[in-house]
Amino acid sequence: MGKVPSKLPKGIAAVTSNKHVVAGVGAVQSIMKRSDIWMAIGVILMLVILILPMRPWLIDTCLALSITMSVLVLMTSIFIEKPIQFTSFPLILLVTTMFRLGLNIASTRLILANGHLGRGAAGNVIEAFGGFVMGGNFVIGVIVFAILVLINFMVITKGSGRIAEVAARFALDAMAGKQMSIDSDLSAGIIDEEEAKRRKKEFEQETSFYGAMDGASKFVRGDAIAGLVITGINIVAGMIIGMAQNNLSFSQAADNYLRLTVGDGLVSQIPALIISLAAGIMVSKAGLTEATDQVVFGQLTHYPKAMGMSSALCAIMATLPGIPAVPFLFFATVCGGAAFMLNKQADYERRAMEEAKAAERSAVAGKGVKGAAAGVGGGAAPAEEPISAALKIDLIRLELGYGLVTLVKDPTNHRLTDSIKRLRVQLAKDYGFIMPSIRIQDNMQLSNPNTYVIYVQEVESGNGLVYPERLLVMDPRGDEITLPGEKTREPSFGLPAVWIDPVNREDAMFRGYTVVDAPTVITTHITEIVKSCMSELLSYTETQKLLDELTDQSKLIKELLNGKTTIAGIQRILQRLLKESVSIRDMPTILEGIYEASSYTHSPLMITEHVRYCLARHICYANAIDGVLQLIRLSPEWEQAFLESLVDPGNGSDKQFSMAPTKIQQFMKRTKDVYEEIARTRGIAPILMTTPTVRPYARMLIERFLPQTVVMSQNEVHPRFKINLLGDL
Repeated sequence: MGKVPSKLPKGIAAVTSNKHVVAGVGAVQSIMKRSDIWMAIGVILMLVILILPMRPWLIDTCLALSITMSVLVLMTSIFIEKPIQFTSFPLILLVTTMFRLGLNIASTRLILANGHLGRGAAGNVIEAFGGFVMGGNFVIGVIVFAILVLINFMVITKGSGRIAEVAARFALDAMAGKQMSIDSDLSAGIIDEEEAKRRKKEFEQETSFYGAMDGASKFVRGDAIAGLVITGINIVAGMIIGMAQNNLSFSQAADNYLRLTVGDGLVSQIPALIISLAAGIMVSKAGLTEATDQVVFGQLTHYPKAMGMSSALCAIMATLPGIPAVPFLFFATVCGGAAFMLNKQADYERRAMEEAKAAERSAVAGKGVKGAAAGVGGGAAPAEEPISAALKIDLIRLELGYGLVTLVKDPTNHRLTDSIKRLRVQLAKDYGFIMPSIRIQDNMQLSNPNTYVIYVQEVESGNGLVYPERLLVMDPRGDEITLPGEKTREPSFGLPAVWIDPVNREDAMFRGYTVVDAPTVITTHITEIVKSCMSELLSYTETQKLLDELTDQSKLIKELLNGKTTIAGIQRILQRLLKESVSIRDMPTILEGIYEASSYTHSPLMITEHVRYCLARHICYANAIDGVLQLIRLSPEWEQAFLESLVDPGNGSDKQFSMAPTKIQQFMKRTKDVYEEIARTRGIAPILMTTPTVRPYARMLIERFLPQTVVMSQNEVHPRFKINLLGDL
């Protein structure tokens, strides 16, 4: 037989090596699948340490593991971007604290039992820490240990515990405001339901985290106290055991037991100090959305003037008599150079922004100049647009001052355009209404560069003033906002608000304020305007598109349009529904309702009321609060007054509403008084319930002074929903 080759070919060796790697990875994966068992075994072993004695080499291994775990926790707390990415920190804090205390007890057992045998009685790690720190003088070791304990106990632990306590309290106080902010964004179409669930879950995790950290900080505090007490017991008991039982002299007992005790205390307190620092970093990262290094260096270098002042101070310190000049001059040079470079970079960015604005202004001005020159000069005139182009109407247009152009033209920031896209999707889900595309253009003629104007069918429908570099703060409780900033009013609802600097975001969130940026303010304003104009924006063409999408209802649509009604008739009914914020997404039910009502009436008003009856479940679901309809009933007296005000023209058309002006004034005053009283006492806007005949006319009258009021007929109350009658109107 031939010899077996001593080396395998490279290809075979690589395959063999890969097989070993795959096998190793598979083994690790199989171990990780049973992580629950390994976790349980680890906790049991920590309890075993409290009872059973340990060998010195095992103590060394466990102490090394304790230090490694503490460094790992510290590094993780530094590199994470948000505290909720490390929600297991309180649990890890408890486990590591218990592990250190168990090692303290095990090492204490070895020190007191074998301390008379020499410095290595409790393992090499404790001996090394004791010898290195003490340097042959146990008094130095005791002082250093005491200082470490005081730093951990009085500074880091106490401070982080206080931060956690305050953060937990503010998180709980801000819960209602944040929930309202999320619900407001959801209802405004700024976010969808999935994003709302994600934000609520993240907020719940954040609140639970700070609550847990408030309690977990007591673990670290108790660990510091326990370490101090254990060290004192070791010193006293060790001296007694060494001199009384093992016949050691005072100096021998002090050299052995004090060295071991101080080494044991240090090797326990250093990981405890590291864990305490990690806890302080975790609770101090409230409101931050980046890694610690990015936040710290980014904010410290954001103000070149501060760096320059620091440089000047260091230079002055270097000139004082008796002060070593070299280190202060070094740091003065570093800070001065950094201030110069940062200031130069800020000037460059400022010039670039000014040039961009100037280019925008010149581009608009250039169009006019070019057109004028073409008409006067002898050059070839550019092709003119047909005059019919001037007749085109933008259904929705958003005009921005040149200070807001970056909201849409900055390639790194598409917040406004993305929000508008989400708004279109949300309106389609909530109301079945496909919002027309919004044309966004800049307008250099606006008086303020930070102004925006919203046009609906070429009619100005809203405007506002926003600051891209600031945040708008509102108090959901209605209290006065005490943060520094420019007072204003939120453009969508007219609520008191303040524009603040972004550095005050965390303070505003701690106080429970609603904090939004400029794109969110604009998108919310667009949302409210579009909701109020949906019925006007639903054109004949859009109605035709909605019907064309219903391929499975083609037979019903064909029968409807064959003498029952027309597309224009369907359009008018859909517009009536949208005008009262009733969703038209369930088109099959709406078409069936139109078909049924068309068999006995051609009145759009009566057909709409029948369709509302068919949509009773949807209407009740949209207006119920926790499954309960909060109702106010129109009193019999007013019901009779409305019925007496209906006049039949006699030509088969809808009845006309003719109520005396004095009666209308009485109704308006009575309605306002009742609704204001309920809003003040209960904090809700109830539904007005009437008879089916009176409902459309009561809504027609009440929308003039309370347009958000929902008016339902008795037929529209679905049996699945509960009723809470608040009184009569």
